[in-house]
Amino acid sequence: MTITTSIIIPAYNEEARLARGFARLSPVLNELGATNTEVIFIDDGSTDATLKIAHDLYGGLPEKLLMQQPKNLGKGAAVRLGIAVAQGDNIIVADADMAINPVQMPQMIALLQTHAVVPGSRTVNGKIEYDSVLRSIAGSAFSKMVKHYTGTTLRDTQCGFKGFQRGTARVLAALAMIDGFAYDAEFFYLARLLEIDIEPLTVTWDDVRGSSVKLGSDSRKMLHDLRDLSKTVYENPIVELPKEIEVSAVSDAARKARVQGLALARGETNTLVVLPRDGSLGGLGIAATLNGTLRIAGVGELKNRTYEAV
Repeated sequence: MTITTSIIIPAYNEEARLARGFARLSPVLNELGATNTEVIFIDDGSTDATLKIAHDLYGGLPEKLLMQQPKNLGKGAAVRLGIAVAQGDNIIVADADMAINPVQMPQMIALLQTHAVVPGSRTVNGKIEYDSVLRSIAGSAFSKMVKHYTGTTLRDTQCGFKGFQRGTARVLAALAMIDGFAYDAEFFYLARLLEIDIEPLTVTWDDVRGSSVKLGSDSRKMLHDLRDLSKTVYENPIVELPKEIEVSAVSDAARKARVQGLALARGETNTLVVLPRDGSLGGLGIAATLNGTLRIAGVGELKNRTYEAV
């Protein structure tokens, strides 16, 4: 069977909330088709029993990949790792507690057939109501800052439930630099620069207690990351190839060069193989195999293109 959907679950010290999340996700996996859907569980360097419990819960699935970061690198780093190895054309990122009801995954997949990015939105009448007044106020203030620094019009950038077409996800992940919780905002900032189509999906959710987000220190770090967005130079190594190059040819060359997580950005006159920021060595191999040119490209050259995963 061909994997059509990849569900990426980043987790850090989530041992107390995994069972509940798995119980909510299981019937949806049956609906989507367990052999058509892979679950990619990324333990982001947990210090508790998160990985062991994840193996107990998800280990019996026919299509799964359970990975562990060597240390706590951040949610953004975990999500990018999942995107690099995902096989499905549809990618859904979901929090380990499945606080956003996963029964909405089929709706998200349907929207991904015509839209490149489908973020979940918890807003009701323009507001998100958390489990405390303090969190609601902080969430509203953070949303205003995200809009200011990223230029996005989205109200709920931090919803943990997001969908991507795989090619688009690969390009965003290759360019992105933020490892922490503000990775979402950076993705939307890059999507605006690249002029990527976004269609929000209104979702229902339960505000589950026990989040690993620390309101004080994490909020300060997120604000720092947001302020740095406009100062960041987004440039990546790329291999320039003829417009009509086949995905299969690039895939074979990438396999020989031992590099993965790539995307093609097809334009009117050429196709660019978008490499990870540390992928220049592999890019040399791809360029040599396919008679391409290895060079650097910025966001401006990558926008208004069609993206395909390799």
